[in-house]
Amino acid sequence: MAKKSKKVAVHVPHLHVADRRELLRSTLRRAGASAEGSDTAAGVFDLSVPDAEAAARETAGGTPVWQACRERARPSFAGLATVVVPRTTWDDLVLPADQSEQLRAPLIASVRHRTRVLDDWGFARLTARGLGTTALFAGPSGTGKTLAAEVVAGDLGLDLVHIDLSGVVSKYIGETEKNLRRVFSHAEDSSAVLPFDEADALFGRRTEVRDGRDRYANLEVGYLLQRLETFRGLAILTTNARAALDPAFTRRLSTVIDFPYPDTAMRAALWRVAFPPHVPVDGLDPAQSAGTDLTGGAIAAVARSAAYLAAAQGSSVNSAHVHTATRWELAKVGRTAITKDGQR
Repeated sequence: MAKKSKKVAVHVPHLHVADRRELLRSTLRRAGASAEGSDTAAGVFDLSVPDAEAAARETAGGTPVWQACRERARPSFAGLATVVVPRTTWDDLVLPADQSEQLRAPLIASVRHRTRVLDDWGFARLTARGLGTTALFAGPSGTGKTLAAEVVAGDLGLDLVHIDLSGVVSKYIGETEKNLRRVFSHAEDSSAVLPFDEADALFGRRTEVRDGRDRYANLEVGYLLQRLETFRGLAILTTNARAALDPAFTRRLSTVIDFPYPDTAMRAALWRVAFPPHVPVDGLDPAQSAGTDLTGGAIAAVARSAAYLAAAQGSSVNSAHVHTATRWELAKVGRTAITKDGQR
């Protein structure tokens, strides 16, 4: 009788960034492709040998090396998360100057120059914790937090990985932590940006232990806190309930950016970018529309509704369409009249 063969799992350690650079350079040379930009890509994307070879072939065929590496590093999350390729740009985001500067300087710079600072300059040898960037975007609903996360990812040329909480959070003890471990690992390997919308649901204050479920729920929060400290990537958490976050978590944040409720000037700026260039508009005045107290998210919703009204009538979008759509939007939040500043 033939003996059954045993399967042996072999752990293959990640390559150091210097080895990743040499691997990508050599595979590009063998494929007859230019190595220009390969060191930057290798510093971001942790490719296996087969993936590096495939990326080199795609680069030789005309695909930019960054794009080839990004696509090869993109994992499958098997129902735990969804990969989103960012489409929005800075032109779509309206924020005060201070918040825009915080996004560009400490946040984006810490990701773009991570390899140089941590690996080339040696900071990674000092500690295994705090090597990534964890940012908190806090503010009322509709103020641009989720949009800003997409803009940041797009500026960096990275994917967004949206966690599906219904797939990650399990009623079975220990399964949630296992699922989170997989998501973090895959996001780290692909250098994807990991956003946590409504972060207070996952990073809320730990509860008093009354039964086994409470104890394991606290362990899961503890695991999240620990894993964020060792996550070598960018995690962006958004919340409109900052006070509900665990204090131990807020101490670990790299950057905190407050997204304010828009004033009249901001609303006028939001109205100026609310309609795409191809939308036919007739006599709309952003300054006049800005008098109604709406968030950026609500303004975007009004613009879409007004466009549908105009399309149904076969006309350009006009102030009557915007007025009607605004009434509908206000009704969604229990406001029955179009009010001005200071009358929410």
